[in-house]
Amino acid sequence: MAHEEKRAWISLVVAMLAYTAYVITVLSQAGGGPLPDTPYAAALLWSVGGAIAASILAEIGMAIVNPRASRVVDARDREIGRLGEHIGQAFVIIGALAAMLMAMAGWDRFWIANVIYLCFVLSALLGGIAKIAFYRRSLPEW
Repeated sequence: MAHEEKRAWISLVVAMLAYTAYVITVLSQAGGGPLPDTPYAAALLWSVGGAIAASILAEIGMAIVNPRASRVVDARDREIGRLGEHIGQAFVIIGALAAMLMAMAGWDRFWIANVIYLCFVLSALLGGIAKIAFYRRSLPEW
C-alpha cells in the first residue's frame, strides 16, 4: 500500500470518528431539549482539534512502524491526490452555499455551524473514498 493511500485511510477514519464523537457529545448534552440551545462550540472545537492531532499522531505512528517505507510521491500519487481533492471540494462549496442561505434566512448559529462542519466532514470522506478507489482501481482516462 502506497504511503499516500495510507494517509487517505487515516484521514477517512479520523474524520468519521471525530464527527461521530461530536454528534454523540452534542446529542447527549441536549438531553431531549432543543438542539439550538445546546452548547456546541467547545465540542466542535475539541472535535476538530482532536481530529488534527489524531491525524498527526497516526502518521507519526505509521512512520515509526515502517521507517523504511518509501515516501516518494510519483505522478500517479499526485494525480490521485488532485482528483480526490477536487471531488471532495464539492461539499465545501455546498456547505458554504448552504451556510450563506441559512444566514440570509436568519437561521440559528447552531445550524449554520453544524452544516459547515458536516460539509467539511463529507468533503474529507468523499475525497478519501475517491483517493482509495483510485488507488485500488485505476485513474479515469478522459
